[in-house]
Amino acid sequence: MSRKVVITGLGATTPIGGDVPTTWKNALIGVSGAHTLTDDWVEKYELPVTFAARVSNPADQVLTRVEAKRLDPSSQFAVIAAREAWQDAAIEDVDHDRFAVAFATGIGGVWTLLDAWDTLRDRGPRRVLPMTVPMLMPNGAAAAVSLDLGARGGAHTPVSACASGTEALHQGLELIRSGKVDVVMAGGTEAAIHPMTLASFSSMQALSRRNDDPEHASRPYDLNRDGFVMGEGAGALVLEAEEHALARGARIYGELAGTSVTADAYHITAPDPEGLGATRALKAALFDARAQAEDVVHVNAHATSTPVGDKPEYTALKAALGNHVDNVAVSATKSQMGHLLGASGAVEAVLTTMAVVDRKAPATINLENQDPEIPLDVVTTARDLPKGDIVALSNSFGFGGHNAVIVVRNY
Repeated sequence: MSRKVVITGLGATTPIGGDVPTTWKNALIGVSGAHTLTDDWVEKYELPVTFAARVSNPADQVLTRVEAKRLDPSSQFAVIAAREAWQDAAIEDVDHDRFAVAFATGIGGVWTLLDAWDTLRDRGPRRVLPMTVPMLMPNGAAAAVSLDLGARGGAHTPVSACASGTEALHQGLELIRSGKVDVVMAGGTEAAIHPMTLASFSSMQALSRRNDDPEHASRPYDLNRDGFVMGEGAGALVLEAEEHALARGARIYGELAGTSVTADAYHITAPDPEGLGATRALKAALFDARAQAEDVVHVNAHATSTPVGDKPEYTALKAALGNHVDNVAVSATKSQMGHLLGASGAVEAVLTTMAVVDRKAPATINLENQDPEIPLDVVTTARDLPKGDIVALSNSFGFGGHNAVIVVRNY
């Protein structure tokens, strides 16, 4: 714990931008990435939900044809985000044996898996591609990033549903603190806008049904919220030991000051209504960062826009921060880009880092009638954050009772 970990590179491909500068600009002005799907399979399967938030820049417009062909979409997004973060960090010389990857996903290569099943069923086993298993395996993205950047210090894949991306940052922090590595490419990716996943989430009443108004469907904290919007994309952060970054004269965005991971042990999909596991995660992350509740000025909330999910997070924030929660600027950026599942925590960590750097809290859109049971100070128009030393939190909670929190401090 004596080793300070800093953030030196950022990368992202999201429904509101193909890179970090565009994503951040649109997050500040409040752009929605949700749109009606035009794929043939929407009508073919008579899906009850006909919209989602796809990446704004298709991967096949960024990668070479060969790269795209050999990678599942989830791995494509991971490589795109990781390359941007690596270029942003400008590390010209690294000990590859002390450089690791921690790249998460919630679902993995669902497109590859189900396309291969269709091929097997319709055309027989000889037509199933030999790259099918490497493309569908959940660690495919971490492996692809490791291969692309030459990271030999380990390629790790946290898989904890919607907490996965944040848990990857937790793992990256621990790897550097332990002294095992000096640099970690940490992030999360997801490409699950597929008829099967849309049908499944819809069947469990998790998705918004606002088919006639996709851009206003994701509405965290609103009394009329009716579920989340499926999103896709990836986020990546280069983490470095402070001494390693200073030795090479790196530009430092901020400090990854603390993290925590807990479990509810309550229900496979529903959050603990009292937010007990989330409360422990928030308190543990602050303790890990040697921070007090009063230091927190901003929270990028998990805030998926589900009727049952938003309130327990408020309960946890109130329990962890006390009355100070009234002074914290809360942003719910899933209102803009939908829920990126295993990528959400990583993308939101990028936004949280930019919030600390630019001293701006991004917008929460579509909040027209705030739920009186969730009396947070929600940022509906981008807002300035205080000067001086500040701390910001990013929360992620996932099916299975997973809770993960990171603390970003200015540097």
